[in-house]
Parts: sequence; C-alpha cells; structure tokens
Amino acid sequence: MTRMASATPPAPVTAVSVVGLDAAGAPPHPALAPVLATAGLVVGAARHLAAVPVPAGADTIALGPLAPALRRLAEAVDAGVPAVVLASGDPGLFGIVRRLRAAGLPLRVVPAVSSVAAAFARAGLPWDGAAVVSAHGRDPRPALNACRALPLVAVLTAPGAGAAELGAGLIGWSRRLVVAEHLGTAAERIRAVTPEQAAAETWADPHVLLSLADPAPAWSAPADAAPAWSADVPPDRGTAGMRADNQPAAAPAGGWALPEDRYAHRDSMITKSEVRALVVARLRPRLGRLIWDIGAGSGSVGIECALLGAAVLAVEQDADAGATIRANAAAHAVHVRLVSGRAPAALAGLPEPDAVFVGGGGVDVLTAVVARQPERVVLTLAALDRVAPSVGLLRAAGYTVEGSQLSAARLADLPGGSIRLAATNPVVVLTGERQ
Repeated sequence: MTRMASATPPAPVTAVSVVGLDAAGAPPHPALAPVLATAGLVVGAARHLAAVPVPAGADTIALGPLAPALRRLAEAVDAGVPAVVLASGDPGLFGIVRRLRAAGLPLRVVPAVSSVAAAFARAGLPWDGAAVVSAHGRDPRPALNACRALPLVAVLTAPGAGAAELGAGLIGWSRRLVVAEHLGTAAERIRAVTPEQAAAETWADPHVLLSLADPAPAWSAPADAAPAWSADVPPDRGTAGMRADNQPAAAPAGGWALPEDRYAHRDSMITKSEVRALVVARLRPRLGRLIWDIGAGSGSVGIECALLGAAVLAVEQDADAGATIRANAAAHAVHVRLVSGRAPAALAGLPEPDAVFVGGGGVDVLTAVVARQPERVVLTLAALDRVAPSVGLLRAAGYTVEGSQLSAARLADLPGGSIRLAATNPVVVLTGERQ
C-alpha cells in the first residue's frame, strides 16, 4: 500500500488587531498591551498614537487619507507582521471596521465604550430604542430627517454637520438636544439646549448630538448644565417615546393603509385606504426622508409616512383640520409637524422635501411644488379635467409621469344576510419622478 504524503497545513493568517480607546475616558482594554508589545505596525489618529505606549521598533502611520494605511496593513498581513489599528470607542459602530473589512483584511476587534454609549450615560438615559445615525463624511440631511421623525436619535457629527447645523434644521420641531463635547477628556462638556440655542453657538469637535422629543424624560444633568426637562411617557411607548418593540424605524406593527375609522375625519374628507396604500408606496417613505403632505385634511397620508420612519410636514389651511391632524398623530404616536396656512404661500421657507403628496390645491400649488424639484411628486385627482394639465406641468418640469385610476368596491351587507359591492368614488393617482 502506498502511503499518501500528508499535506502541509497552511500558515496561520495574521489578523489585524483593531482596538478601541474608551470614549468615556477609561484606561485602555487589557488586550491592548500584549498586542502592542509585539506589533510591527501601529496605525491610528495622531491623538491615539500619542495616548498609548507604541513599541520603539514599530512603524507608525498617522491616519489622514486611508488608502496608504490600507496598503501598508495588507503588506503587513502578507508578511506575517502583527499590526494594530487604534480607533475611538467601538470601531464597529460607524467606524473603521467597515473600511478594513471592505479591503479584505482579517480582523480581531476589541471594542471600547462608544461615544454614543458614553453620551447617553452622561445624560442618564437608556438608549436601547434609539436610532443611531451619522452625519460624518456624508450628506447630513438623512440624519437631520431622522431627528425630525423619531423621538430619540444619536448623531455622530462632523465639522459643518454638527449641533449648530442640525439645530438650525430642527427649529420648528419639538425637540431638545443634548450636546456632548470632547467625551472622556478634561475638556468634556455636556449641555442640554433648544434647537435655537444649538444653532446660535459654536461647538467643539468632536461632539455627539442626542435629539429627544420635547417633552422628554428628565436627564441627570451636571450642575452647570442647562435646565433639564420632564414629562409623562405615552402608555404605548417605551422610554423617551420609543416604540415598545424597540424598532424605531421598522414597519409599523399595526400595518398601514389603515381603515378610515382609525382616523378622526370630517365628512369623509380622508384619502381612502385603497388609494392611500398606493400613494404611500409611491412616496417611498423611510428613515432619513422628508415628506410634505399638502392639503393634509385628516393627516392620514402623512401619519402613515411617519409610521414608516419618514419626517413629515403637513400643510393645512383649515384650523379645525389642523386640530384633527394633531389628534390623529397623537393617537398613532408619531410626530407630524403642522404648518398652518394656505398653499402655495405656506410652502415658502420650508425645508426641501424628498417627496411631496398634493392632496389639495390647484395648478398653482403643483407649480410651486415642482419648482422645489423634489425627487417624487404624488397627487390624487377626482376631477378628470385636471389630469391633463397636471401631467403636462410635471413633464415640463422634467418629471416622468405614471398614472392610474383606482376604482374600489367594498363588501357591504344587505338585509337577509346577503352581500353586495358598494363602489367608492374613482380617483386618479399621478406620480412624477424627477429624471
């Protein structure tokens, strides 16, 4: 019998150690010392390299552009040289782990307390239901819209996209802000402010912003902080108004395209559920988007967009309808900002929308909407003579247009136990998408 030669086992791959330095100011994790002692390459921001005992024989790279560091790390892995990457807090939370993984590097991650966790701890607030978003190195509007939509949001900020800019964008929304500057350092400062106060100040970088629905639970402020606040939490919500299922931006547990009897409305002035299902689908609401609901009536379309995570501005000229919108939003435990006034004049100065539903108004309203060039415009029309002008206006403004007529017939009981179909009024739904 011929004995097969045993295969030589592959050499073990040397993983890059990614170690977080505690945002709360605690000493480094015990795992850092042994990996540093054997490291041939240490990568990190200048402040991180200065904060740890780098071995005398190790090469160092102070992070600026990431590409040179990625190349050197790949070379170290290929050569079997132990390498360490230093990062702030939890490097897997909007941190460098994503970029290192995308570069194909094998990793061993040792996290520390993240700046988000430290900020909530300083405020004395639980954050198991919070949304965590970033305005660092990306368009800050989705982060701003998350703060407009949800009652508890943490934002990782950046120069030019920090508490001042986000605060300015939150004026008009009922929010309180907690700004945590220089966490874990001697210069640490935690302040509770209004959006107006945040917009008027200059803030030190780096800082973390917490956006809380106002009224919000009391927080354990330092003695020199701005006054705290307190309020009862709605019974169907968790702490700080979060959903009881801890999924702040998930699809609503109770569904959408809800029956009309789930909303207060006057004289059946409400978008019917069958139409609302298509309208909401066409608006594509989600976390990070801002939806305008013009001629909001009962507010049902905007409320269902808010249930799906979007920030919503409802424009309504009728004072009684405005009160109804507020009551319906409260009943569904979402925040919809109400703008009282007649469109198109009421649209002036409003923040730029991602999508707009025009449920009321004439050609002048649609003209004002397309002038703002949102990505999508959805409108419902009962009068056929308004269809062609609306399609023409959208196309002239550079939108591709789709449309359909919805005719629904609902089950209705007859005497004697029989069932008939009761027709609802047909409605044309037009959708314009910007090219």
